[in-house]
Amino acid sequence: MESAIYTGTLRHRRFAPARHEFSYPLFMAFLDIDGIPDLMRVSPFSSYNRWNWASFDERDHFGDPALPLRERLRAAAAEQALTLPGGPIFLLTHLRYLGYAFNPISVFYCFSRERRLDLILAEVNNTFGESRNYWLSGLNRLTPSTAHVYRCPKALHVSPFMPMDLEYRFALTVPGERLIVHMNTLQGAHSCFDATLSLRRQPWSASALHRALGRFPCVTAKTIAAIHWQALRLFLKKVPVFTHPARSPENHHE
Repeated sequence: MESAIYTGTLRHRRFAPARHEFSYPLFMAFLDIDGIPDLMRVSPFSSYNRWNWASFDERDHFGDPALPLRERLRAAAAEQALTLPGGPIFLLTHLRYLGYAFNPISVFYCFSRERRLDLILAEVNNTFGESRNYWLSGLNRLTPSTAHVYRCPKALHVSPFMPMDLEYRFALTVPGERLIVHMNTLQGAHSCFDATLSLRRQPWSASALHRALGRFPCVTAKTIAAIHWQALRLFLKKVPVFTHPARSPENHHE
């Protein structure tokens, strides 16, 4: 298990109240969190905590950016009565590109010293500048098999076209030559939306990063543009809009 670049596609499918589907190509970085400063020195076009074509900035992830990610993860896990395993931890994420960052989802894969995948954190961000950590562990695991399938209630307003009373079901493969992250959104027993990352691995290197940058020169800006374009399409399809919970009338007092 080593740091890598994963390239592939993201697919979204909405099943109700109107069908809507799209997919687009992208790439993501897969980084050993204990070696990120060194990894970002792989190319003159990449850097750590400094502006560049591609950069990793500690401020783009939860917690105090002055603390190492492992310490932030350990403290956040303890708050949920979870123990962070002592092996390597890899982060699947978007970097900053030309100073711009937006990560709809970042995934931390936490391994034991025996290289067993014991704990997963899905860090979800919305376009309102809010973030929520979903800890995927034995506490919410659906099956004891090698398929890493978990469930948890939705706890962050992400899309204005979806209500809050939903359940997420995550299905993740152990990162290898292929990597899949699938999230199904359920309302009761019915699936109303799913999203799937389907990616293939390339070893982390300057040449692999340069190829990815040449193909996707500013993937985060493309992501935010795609979100707003698809939102317009949903609006034109007359899909209902749900107010952010913080702005709903019952949360405002005279």
